[in-house]
Amino acid sequence: MISKTSLITMLMLVSLLGLVMVNVSNAQVKSPSAPVSQQISPIDINTATAFELTKLPGIGEKMAARIIEYRSKNGNFKSIEEIMNVKGISEKKFQRIKDHIVIKKPQASK
Repeated sequence: MISKTSLITMLMLVSLLGLVMVNVSNAQVKSPSAPVSQQISPIDINTATAFELTKLPGIGEKMAARIIEYRSKNGNFKSIEEIMNVKGISEKKFQRIKDHIVIKKPQASK
């Protein structure tokens, strides 16, 4: 005959196994089909709003404000690398965002 302690232990293990299985299945349902880094649309750093800039990896509200301030004082960025002139954007941070930023050519007026 199974002791009461053994029965309780077995029930706890079965319950724990059930919780683990639920968490694993939820994680599979919630995981995106592509990595986050591939889900960001290219952002034109010459026209982006502060909100749009905060979608970039590692760019918060304060950094977005610095980018816009730099752009308003110095004119449009000539290259994406120029964003490293903004205080707080190091080479490392640039490497994280470079695939997500662009500089679009202005459209010719008709």
